[in-house]
Amino acid sequence: MNKRDYYEVLGVSKTATDDEIKSAFRKLAKKYHPDINKDPDAPAKFKEAQEAYAVLSDKNKRAQYDQFGHAAFENNGMGGFSTGGFDFSDFDIDLDDILGNVFGGGFGFSGGRRKSSSRKHRGNDLLKSINLSFEEAAFGCEKDLKIDVNSKCPECNGDGGFDKETCSKCHGSGAITSEQRTIFGAFMTKTTCPTCDGAGVTYKKRCTKCRGTGFVKENKTITVKIPSGIDNGMRLRLSGKGEASPDGGENGDLYLEFSVSKHDFFERNGDDIILEVPINLAEAALGCKKDIKTLSSIITLQVPAGTNSGDKQRIKARGIKNSTTGNTGDMYIIFKVITPSKLTREQKNILEKLNETNLNTSEIDRFNRFVEK
Repeated sequence: MNKRDYYEVLGVSKTATDDEIKSAFRKLAKKYHPDINKDPDAPAKFKEAQEAYAVLSDKNKRAQYDQFGHAAFENNGMGGFSTGGFDFSDFDIDLDDILGNVFGGGFGFSGGRRKSSSRKHRGNDLLKSINLSFEEAAFGCEKDLKIDVNSKCPECNGDGGFDKETCSKCHGSGAITSEQRTIFGAFMTKTTCPTCDGAGVTYKKRCTKCRGTGFVKENKTITVKIPSGIDNGMRLRLSGKGEASPDGGENGDLYLEFSVSKHDFFERNGDDIILEVPINLAEAALGCKKDIKTLSSIITLQVPAGTNSGDKQRIKARGIKNSTTGNTGDMYIIFKVITPSKLTREQKNILEKLNETNLNTSEIDRFNRFVEK
């Protein structure tokens, strides 16, 4: 069967740079490696890409290929390779270097935590929901939180055992190199050592407190200072308050998600607060002074004569002080004129006499003319 052009296999031009060739092979290797791709033709495509990269990544072999094509590597060809197909024994392809951490830190899959990697892993982040009252969110507060976290075992210091020794199976490397043979040829893979779980070391005695995991579940109580201005659905990150790292790295973070209760009277709009103030007919018509409760105190507000339902007054800087942004919102008063449903005889008489006077406004007169027409 005729082989495809190596440049076509990798999807690059004949003028491609070394970095472009390496990048193209990395993508194909990730896509077709048999440990990931279970399609029947994946091993063949992986082998084909590996073969193309082995040639095009080598300056001398690439020059031979550009001059003679596949004939350079056939029996008695210019390359002098063995009969029966392409021989990879003369090539040094570091697939760990090519593929990076696509398989969890090594070329292959790992079923457990890795300790041998020079790159430390962060612990898991945690998310906890916190209920706040309207006032707690507005003014800020302190909360004692109980959280369950995985902490480093104090007995074994997170090792999981005692009397450390180098793993006899992988000789401390944490990985096992094996040759896989298929109908399409053989290729080398690196997998996590099953004996030490990639740690490179084993222990003569397993820690009984953590049962070899290196972690224990702890219920901790932490005091959290919640800033003023927290709103419903906001999150607060507490750095390093999450779970411990599996290999001595940084702890994860704890995220607090807030749910703020509604207030009986105040309504919130960002950092502004809204208060609906009921007034009676006389107060609306004649105007009055009204005691108003803000978030922090009681103030006296002048209600102008002729106030209607829906009229607003703004009180500057009487809203929520947001410690995160440094801004302070305003307070908005919305008046609601309440019409009494029950009247005494004296009140009815007064209103009837009042109604005999001309209380019509220009708006009422305009409507009456519309009805008459």
